[in-house]
Amino acid sequence: MSSEIPSADGRERGALRRIFDAAIESAAPAPAVLKNLPDKPPGRCIVIGAGKASAAMAAALDSAWPDVDLSGVVSTRYSHAVPVGRITVIEAGHPVPDDASEDAARRILDAVEGLSPDDLVIALISGGGSATMALPIELLGLTEKQNITRQLLASGATITEMNTVRAHLSRVKGGKLATAAAPARLCTLLISDVPGDDPASVASGPTIPCSSSPADALELIDRFAISVPSTVREYLSAAKSASSGACKASHNIIASPAQALKAAATKAEELGFTPVILGDSIEGESRELGRVMAGIARSVRTLGEPARPPAVLLSGGETTVTIGSEGTGRGGRNTEFLLALAITLDGEPGIWALAGDSDGIDGTEDAAGAIITPDTLVRSREAGVDARNALQRHDSYSLFDATGDLIRTGPTLTNVNDIRIVMLQ
Repeated sequence: MSSEIPSADGRERGALRRIFDAAIESAAPAPAVLKNLPDKPPGRCIVIGAGKASAAMAAALDSAWPDVDLSGVVSTRYSHAVPVGRITVIEAGHPVPDDASEDAARRILDAVEGLSPDDLVIALISGGGSATMALPIELLGLTEKQNITRQLLASGATITEMNTVRAHLSRVKGGKLATAAAPARLCTLLISDVPGDDPASVASGPTIPCSSSPADALELIDRFAISVPSTVREYLSAAKSASSGACKASHNIIASPAQALKAAATKAEELGFTPVILGDSIEGESRELGRVMAGIARSVRTLGEPARPPAVLLSGGETTVTIGSEGTGRGGRNTEFLLALAITLDGEPGIWALAGDSDGIDGTEDAAGAIITPDTLVRSREAGVDARNALQRHDSYSLFDATGDLIRTGPTLTNVNDIRIVMLQ
């Protein structure tokens, strides 16, 4: 993983980055897959998968089982493919599905057709799979599905809420891929990026029995004012929850946000900080969480509770950015969180922070996240950027690009959601 740490405040920046890297490394796909492989099948092994980590997961499996009759198809985000031997890798759109996403879904369905009880299907599922493997219900064309996805992304809905809608507008999600794989044995290995680690929500649960109903999806569409064709509303009103088919199935979460935060806490202790894990399932508006976190940090510095500095506050989960009438600049949920945090702290000494997406891409930009320091606002003014205006326009990326504080890792090939680190000296 490449490292870009600006020279100013080098010790604090270096410590932040080492803690962040430890969290990501703890969720590396290959060792997680190898620790959790099922028994080898008497028949064939068909490998399917979707998400940002799916290719790296498949590569580990292909290398581990050279003596098994193994083949399959996985889909991942563009630029996330790796050599996978006997398994086909398709790169597709994210966060909005594209033609390649549909092609991937069809080829994955073809791969599990006509299997027997002696065959084993291993599904490698990670965050991002909702977009990279997409086959909408027949009432929806791809263009309409893309429009709905864009509306959901801008609505302020949580990842779980978005995936509920996606599951019920898909021919592969919400357990439908498990139905297609029957009567083969099915083992799903998941790298979770969702708060609470609900397996039915990771990549919209293609191989997990759906825990929501069509009525739930329709309620969310109405709550967030998502425009859908009238035929889709009629479909959801009449549809019944689907079964998961007659296959013998198991699933296992092999990497998670909680695991990443524990690794970050261990590294923080090694560096001389007292770690405090605030939770791995924190949701809400990014800017509001930034303001709340500023208040928590100030309390720690003044009251010494729940830890005395030097301390590190750690949290995970997935916040949201609701795009209103003011439109949007360039940014992601982590850089927006950091900008709100910096504005609220207003240069308070002794507080640094890093927030980044564990997959290496915050939103749709080329940075995982950024770092703030006590002089972030001063340096942004010197760079000619008004911080409050940037926050109002959701243009946090541009501000941190101007100050040289973006963190660029490139694709990490895993995805256990966001890692937020607030350091107090």
